[in-house]
Amino acid sequence: MYRFFVEEDQIGQGRVAIVGGDVNHIRNVLRMRPGEKVVVSDGKERDYCCRIREIGTDRVVADILEENPAGGELPARIYLFQGLPKNDKMELIIQKAVELGVYQVIPVATRRTVVKLDKKKEEAKVKRWNGIAESAAKQSGRSIIPQVTGVMSFKEALAAADRFDVKVIPFEHASGMDGTRQEFGRIGPGMDVGVFIGPEGGFEDEEIELAAGTGIKAVSLGRRILRTETAGLMVLSVMGYLLETGAPAQR
Repeated sequence: MYRFFVEEDQIGQGRVAIVGGDVNHIRNVLRMRPGEKVVVSDGKERDYCCRIREIGTDRVVADILEENPAGGELPARIYLFQGLPKNDKMELIIQKAVELGVYQVIPVATRRTVVKLDKKKEEAKVKRWNGIAESAAKQSGRSIIPQVTGVMSFKEALAAADRFDVKVIPFEHASGMDGTRQEFGRIGPGMDVGVFIGPEGGFEDEEIELAAGTGIKAVSLGRRILRTETAGLMVLSVMGYLLETGAPAQR
């Protein structure tokens, strides 16, 4: 079933009203008709299985058939601190990260970041990135729309992750996989997890040292050097597997 997100005040006694751009999408793109079923999420804790009652020009009204707890989320909140990449790579990263269960994406300007955004360009980028996150959330059956924040400096990102339960920073010079297994094995339900990924060219040694000083562990992702658009997605895939299967990463 198609999925749509609404605000809490759009959910009434036994009914829900869908407004905004989704109305045009339902009417003219999907060409849905009264009687068809959709899933509506409040973007927080609840999903609603609904049957469309009427389709107007400015709203779609649907009857609530069933209410369920949010079912499309990982049991831990994973925050992806992504070094700004070149070109449109950020759009791919956001789309796939949302599909893999990320809780929030934080673009980070590091020393080797090539992309420079002024305030106006940043606002336009962030708006587009959040639109991509919403589309990916709908497609992948998420119960929330992961937020893409404004761009942070590296020091701001370190401060934002200060109280997280587990914090890792993949680094090509980190030794072996034992440390990776140990850190990933610490992740459990209800935790806040920070994943720091560098831009093209990776992090400078001084940045790794600065991160280590705040309790962030440098980890290896294996013998191969991964691109910036691959590294974070690999980490999210492994963490998602461990969280959803309960499989221990540390032996």
